[in-house]
Amino acid sequence: MKNIASVLLILFSLTIFGLRISKKVVFKQNVSGYLKRAADANTIELAEEELTKAITYLEAENLTSGYTSILWQTPDEDIDFWYRNLKASQQELQTLESESALEKTNVLIKLRETLLDTGESTKVTVPDGLSVYPNNKMWAALMLLATLAGFFGFMIPIIEADKKAKAAAAKE
Repeated sequence: MKNIASVLLILFSLTIFGLRISKKVVFKQNVSGYLKRAADANTIELAEEELTKAITYLEAENLTSGYTSILWQTPDEDIDFWYRNLKASQQELQTLESESALEKTNVLIKLRETLLDTGESTKVTVPDGLSVYPNNKMWAALMLLATLAGFFGFMIPIIEADKKAKAAAAKE
């Protein structure tokens, strides 16, 4: 019976982790991947096309305002500011009328700086937890529960084996 409980706990844990990973993959496919491509674009048209794909998805999924935070609101988790910044970049790309290569390059550099965070590594600027918004609290609880379930799922057989070993040693 304990083996069944152990397997069920591990399966529950893996299911929750798998669902969370799939949410992140879907978000990358529809938003952060396009933002990265927009940042890497070499022409205004290509950058605008990629940025528009990401913005269209955000608007369709209503990911345009709110905070992704669970306990307190911090500026890096402000979806509204981030979204308005993306829209301003899109507007700038769409209304650029200059034929000057220097101006186009400057706009692309500005876009890259807007879309990417550089530090130890370069990553797309996205509020943490946006892939599971607006259910961030639920997902935090599920991830905690899945971690505990996985831990206990692996510990039950270890504890049982230890008990059997001690019982066998006591008989000798």
